[in-house]
Amino acid sequence: MFNDIGALELVTLVVLAVLVFGPDKLPKVVQDVSRFIRKVREFSDNAKHDIRRELGPEFKDFEFDDLNPKAFIRKQLENDDLREIRSSFDFRQDLNDVADAVNGKEPSAPAQAVMNGSPGTGDLLRKRETVEKGERPPFDADAT
Repeated sequence: MFNDIGALELVTLVVLAVLVFGPDKLPKVVQDVSRFIRKVREFSDNAKHDIRRELGPEFKDFEFDDLNPKAFIRKQLENDDLREIRSSFDFRQDLNDVADAVNGKEPSAPAQAVMNGSPGTGDLLRKRETVEKGERPPFDADAT
């Protein structure tokens, strides 16, 4: 509950509580606050139990943490089917092939097939014009 409170902040809260309530009333205030927190937790637990009971047996594995959008997405992404789909969208190899083509290195076999204009694909990575070594490439006004 108080995971992000540091030592200095805690000391400041204690000093402030002593100044506001006084040393003689402070134990009573702490008891009242702890009793209030305990009642709120009981009320919350009872409400969760009632909701689970009303939903029926088909929702026996329902967790209220799943209502948090981040937790829901995390749970869905941990599914094996989605993990397989997500791994198929790894664009690192494609980006490396494009970078190799731009830098003049020899790309891998799948990228080579695309660049050579295999059936159903166009020349996506570079123009077919060849430039001799030491010669400047032609100026392309559209590219600049």
